[in-house]
Parts: sequence; C-alpha cells; structure tokens
Amino acid sequence: KWLEEHRVLSDIEKTFPPLSKLSENVKSIFVYAFSEIFNNAIEHSQSNNIFVEVALENDDLSFIIEDFGIGVFRSIMQKKKLKSELEAIQDLLKGKATTMPKSHSGEGIFFTSKVSDFFLLDSFGHQFIEDNKIPDIFVKTIKQVKKGTRVVFRITTKSERHLNDIFKKYTHFAENSDYGFDKTEIYVRLYTMGGVYISRSQARRVLAGLDKFKIVLLDFDRVPVVGQAFADEIYRVFKNKYPNIIIQETNMNEGVKFMIERAKTEAKIQK
Repeated sequence: KWLEEHRVLSDIEKTFPPLSKLSENVKSIFVYAFSEIFNNAIEHSQSNNIFVEVALENDDLSFIIEDFGIGVFRSIMQKKKLKSELEAIQDLLKGKATTMPKSHSGEGIFFTSKVSDFFLLDSFGHQFIEDNKIPDIFVKTIKQVKKGTRVVFRITTKSERHLNDIFKKYTHFAENSDYGFDKTEIYVRLYTMGGVYISRSQARRVLAGLDKFKIVLLDFDRVPVVGQAFADEIYRVFKNKYPNIIIQETNMNEGVKFMIERAKTEAKIQK
C-alpha cells in the first residue's frame, strides 16, 4: 500500500512540474488529501483499476480519483447495516466512519473534505459536496449514475489554509487530553430531509457513533424547528448515558433555541 502510494505520488511529481513549485502549506494539503483518497480506493473499492487525474487551471489545483468498484456509500451501508445512501453520508460526515476499524480511523474523507476549497464524492447516483468557499454542504441524487466512486478535490494555489489548523479545529485541548481527533460537527439539517419536524428516531441517527467524541457541535443552520422528543433524546437520554461528552450548538433560530434550552432545563429537573 505505502509503496503504491509513494510510487504514484513520485510519478505525479515527475510528470507534473507545478507540484514542486507549490507553497509548503498547499503542497502538504495536496499530498495529504491525495494519499488519503488514493489509499481508500486501493483498500475499500474492490476495483481492479483506479483512474487518476491531476490538473492546474489558472490558480486552481485539482485531482480526480475514480474507481469502478463497490461504491463508497454502498460499502458503508452494507458494513453498518444502514438503510440508505443518505445515512451513509451522515455517518461519513461525523468523521470516524470506516468499514475497516482495525486498519483505519475513518478520518481520511472527513479531513480531506475540510482542507479543500471544493470536495465531491460521487457514487451510484448520489453525491456529497462540500464547498468551503461559501461555506456549505450539499447532498444530491442525480440521474447520471457513476459506477464505483469518483472523488474531486480542488484548492487554490494561493490558499493560506494550513493542514495543522484543520486538525487543531477538531482536537479538544484539555487536561489529560491525548490530542486526538475528538471533536466533530454535525449538520442537523441533513437529518430533516423528508420532513420538518424532527423525531426521537431522527435524533438517534444524529447521535449514532458520537460516543467516540469528547465534543459534539450541532449546527442548526436552516433547521426551522425541532421536536420535543428530538431535544429530549439528545439533552437528557444521551447526556445521562455519556455525561462527559460536551454538546455545543450553533446557528439556532429562536424557535430551535427555545426547544433546546427547555430540554436542558427539563433534564436538570429530572436528575
């Protein structure tokens, strides 16, 4: 695996001179992102062939890595017994989703999407897009079906982003901390598709796997309302089970904030 990755990166540097002229921070990001995605394709895709393309257009540096295998979302669905590609995407965005826990931490796709300007995962008619210039995320279902997985990564050569800054953002610095990846951000609106009202079962999907983290940031951007059962599941049931996990919130409208604060108060009363 390491030899294959090293050989491909070496070949790219030889045949693509602009890489050697990149600033150190951009080159570090590119090498990290390419290595993570390429290794995922080797180890998870079950594909006999992998297509690689690297390009520089104006100031936009990009790569495409495409395989013809099982598909990233379908792989996670099968191994974790999930019901849909959307649930697989939700798991990926938490940051520790992997179908090979003994070999991988599941951080690769998560951090690669965060260090990019633009990141696309395309597999069997389902797409996940993270656009960090806006910033925003998108989940799409499209008619044109890509068999296998296609990953598009793009970053400007003028980027001032640093790899270590992204890692630090998702590291909880505290006494007795091991400085590992222990903070994650959840986009709650991904769990509201198909209905505005958020139920207890939807809250359980939000919470699935979050016991691996020490800090969870819930982003309520564009979530118009949450249900009492949803809030209770998080702030009473989950918090009672995992009292040391810190839950934070951002981008709440007044209605959501009211329900969250009410749930926190009720949880304290019932202790």
